[in-house]
Amino acid sequence: MAGRTIVITGASDGVGAAAAKRLTRSGENVVVVGRSPQKTAAVAQPLGADSFVADFADLAQVRELARRLLETYPRIDVLANNAGGMMNTRETTVDGFEKTFQVNHLAPMLLTTLLLDRLVESGASVLNTSSMANKFARVGFDDLDAVQNQNGSLAYGTSKLANILFTKELHRRYHGAGISTAAFHPGPVASNFSAEVDNPLFGVLYRSPLRHVALIGTEQGSDELVWLASAEPGVDWQSGEYYYKHKVARANKIADDARAAERLWDGSLELLGAKAMS
Repeated sequence: MAGRTIVITGASDGVGAAAAKRLTRSGENVVVVGRSPQKTAAVAQPLGADSFVADFADLAQVRELARRLLETYPRIDVLANNAGGMMNTRETTVDGFEKTFQVNHLAPMLLTTLLLDRLVESGASVLNTSSMANKFARVGFDDLDAVQNQNGSLAYGTSKLANILFTKELHRRYHGAGISTAAFHPGPVASNFSAEVDNPLFGVLYRSPLRHVALIGTEQGSDELVWLASAEPGVDWQSGEYYYKHKVARANKIADDARAAERLWDGSLELLGAKAMS
């Protein structure tokens, strides 16, 4: 299956960068998307890979990214929605949304829906980086304004649950049209994703020598993404599921609520100003 076009967001560092390197070595045409021009170029140039810069805290940049991807690639075989982060306090983006919720959920959903026709034409896989933190979410998705009033780690857990619900609803609506999709937990990875968080627990785990004991490296952390991107959906993995260590994993019980997934989909598109898709 080598030689396919694989777009990886959040690929200028951490799991995304490791996956980009591994998939390129396997013969795939990887497209590196990152927030920092310098870090994105540092990953892409040694690989001979195309690269694009987009900050998911600005939806105008996400729309421009989608336009350029559609203009450049007649096929997109894999879209890996890997960009994400955790904020220290409640911040509002230029678009008026809570930053964690926008960067981790709204922006990748917008990118996916803008690319949807191309993804369907390509029979693509859409892979969404979630986290075991989804289990700590304790909210419904009837009122997305209320969801966005959360701070820090609470907003992070909610956004990671949203990744799984988005995966399930994307499967329900578009698997019959040819799209396969999965969410996954990469494991407790020693990366810079929480660099903006001033939290004692994360300080111990991510910014002290203990990180090498409690956490795994980015190479190992990229295993799930690389496996899902390389393996055959419907044979090696099943669309619409949440994975950890190559197996379907248990998620928050809300992840099994089909009505919550539908409400999140429709509510998110309403927030984004997009027409709800059937």
